[in-house]
Amino acid sequence: MASTDYDVITIGGGVGGSALATAMAEAGARVLVVERETAFSDRIRGEWVAPWGVAEAQKLGIYDALIAGGAHVLPTGILNLIGPSRRRDYPKTTPQQLAALTFFHPAAQETLLAAAADAGAEVRRDARVTAVQPGSPPQLTVREAGEETSLSARIVVSAEGRGLLARKALGLAPHAHRSAHLLAGVLVDDMQVDDSGYIMSSDFETGRLAYVFPQGNGRARAYVAYAADDTERLQGEDAYDRFVAASVACGTPAEAFEGASMGGPLATFAGDDTWVDRPYRDGVALIGDAAGVSDPTWGQGLALTFRDARTLRDALVEESDWDAAGHRYAEEHDGYFQTILKVENWMHTVYLTRGDEADAIRARALPRLAEDPTRFPDHLASGPDSPAGEDARRRFYGED
Repeated sequence: MASTDYDVITIGGGVGGSALATAMAEAGARVLVVERETAFSDRIRGEWVAPWGVAEAQKLGIYDALIAGGAHVLPTGILNLIGPSRRRDYPKTTPQQLAALTFFHPAAQETLLAAAADAGAEVRRDARVTAVQPGSPPQLTVREAGEETSLSARIVVSAEGRGLLARKALGLAPHAHRSAHLLAGVLVDDMQVDDSGYIMSSDFETGRLAYVFPQGNGRARAYVAYAADDTERLQGEDAYDRFVAASVACGTPAEAFEGASMGGPLATFAGDDTWVDRPYRDGVALIGDAAGVSDPTWGQGLALTFRDARTLRDALVEESDWDAAGHRYAEEHDGYFQTILKVENWMHTVYLTRGDEADAIRARALPRLAEDPTRFPDHLASGPDSPAGEDARRRFYGED
């Protein structure tokens, strides 16, 4: 291959792009991170990392940076889903033997971008990629201070979130599974909750779920999943009281909100899944949300992003042929991403779907789940490497 300006260029310096940049710079690669934001702001993005995602962060070598940057350790989960409330100890009950993490997303972005720079990556902020040209080598155009520069790399990695620039350049047509429910989220200050565990509650009659994810010192991110035709959209400051009422109706303790206040915007998002097959082509790879977005209701986005970055890092380090490494990453990505989508769809049927068919599944499944919680598919905590075949689905649905 002809000489290139860099080995790796990441489009985006958020959590995924910076994690990969850090790992590749530490492996000796010449890395450039192109980030358009001069300061990251709160946009209500994923802030819970499941234990299996924490294991990926450790493999990438970014865990200590996250902790030093203010990430909060959550060793337990309080689950109000079936039968009596159940407290789960994640270090004792997951294969990874790890707690979950939460963090304020903008703080984590700044932390990991600084880690990439400390590892030796070049970071350009207030810079925007305006064009991507796949090829051998791939090239891109960067606009800075009103001027455009063409750069080449052995591999270009799109970590641009839901941006479509690289995806369009590759001609990758997205798939979509449209959801009939929405997810509302808000940052809450002065919540009266146990900072050692998150709370997950459900209301089967209305098809709603509620979460509270503490971030330490009384700050938490709260969410409510609800049917799109169920209530007036939970959006903006005026909807906060209705958001609290919906959360409490699901089983979140009312006292958790006593004296609490909004610490950021309240916004609602669609619970859709969108993805592309084989997120690599002609020297350009997609990771994180650029490759695929799973329904945010189930909180797998950050774990998947870290798995993407670790999987691509491993392939690039172990393969001398980086085109082959890109294809290896894409094949592995499709396997674990589709497993997570499959299990999330099972969860959606039991906990959020309304109607006679879903009611019949619940009538059969829930009593058995209450008697034997191991029937519950543990992929959302333990990861996509657990079995997810027909036997697992039948066991969850109580059909065995």
